Amino acid sequence: MTIPTTNAARSPLMDRLAIRMLGFTRVSIALLRLSLVVVLVWIGGLKFAKYEADSIVPFVANSPFLHVLYRYPAPQYRRYINREGELIPNHRDWHQGNRTYGVSYGLGIMIVLLGILIASHPVSPRLAMVGSLLIIPFSLTTLSFLITTPEVWVPALGDDVHGFPFLSGAGRLIIKDCIMLGASLVTAADSAQSYLGRGRTLLQSDDREPNLRPL
Repeated sequence: MTIPTTNAARSPLMDRLAIRMLGFTRVSIALLRLSLVVVLVWIGGLKFAKYEADSIVPFVANSPFLHVLYRYPAPQYRRYINREGELIPNHRDWHQGNRTYGVSYGLGIMIVLLGILIASHPVSPRLAMVGSLLIIPFSLTTLSFLITTPEVWVPALGDDVHGFPFLSGAGRLIIKDCIMLGASLVTAADSAQSYLGRGRTLLQSDDREPNLRPL
C-alpha cells in the first residue's frame, strides 16, 4: 500500500494508525448500517406506545405540511400535554379525538419498514439503497421542526438563557437527525456500490453485449 506524501512533517506512528484504520472501513459502514436499523426499528416500534405518540404532537401540529393529519389546530394541544409515565384519562381522550394515535401508528409502520429495507442490504442492496435514500426526506422533515416548533427552544421563564441557540430537550432530540441524514447517505452509496458491483459481474459474463457496463 502506497502512503501519499506531503511537504508537512509526517509521524510514523500516525501513519501506522491511519493504515490500520483503513482496514476498518467495511466494518465501520456495516456498524453504521446496523445502528440505523436499530434506531429505526426501535423508535418506529415505540410509535405504538401512547406516551411516544403524545410526544410528537407539538412537531406535527406546528408543521405547515403535517398539521392536516390532526383534527385540532396548534396550540390547543398545550392544554393536554402528558408527561412521560403520566396517565390523565381526559388528556388521552383528547388525543384519541385528535387522531394522535392513528397518525403515530402509521408513522411507526413506515419507520420500521425503512429499517427493514436498510437491513436487507446483504440479500438486496438495491432495496437497501432505496431504504437509505428514503431516510433523507424523513430527516429533512424532522430537521424542519427546528424552524416550525416553538418547543424546541428553551422558553423564556425567567432565566436569561432562552431561545435560539439554546435547544430544549425536544430540540436536542431533533438535531440528532443531522447524524441520521449523513449516515443514510453513506449507507445509500455503499448499497449502490454493492448493487452495481453485482450488476457488473452479470453483464461481463454476457457474451451477447460485451461492451455494456453500468455507469
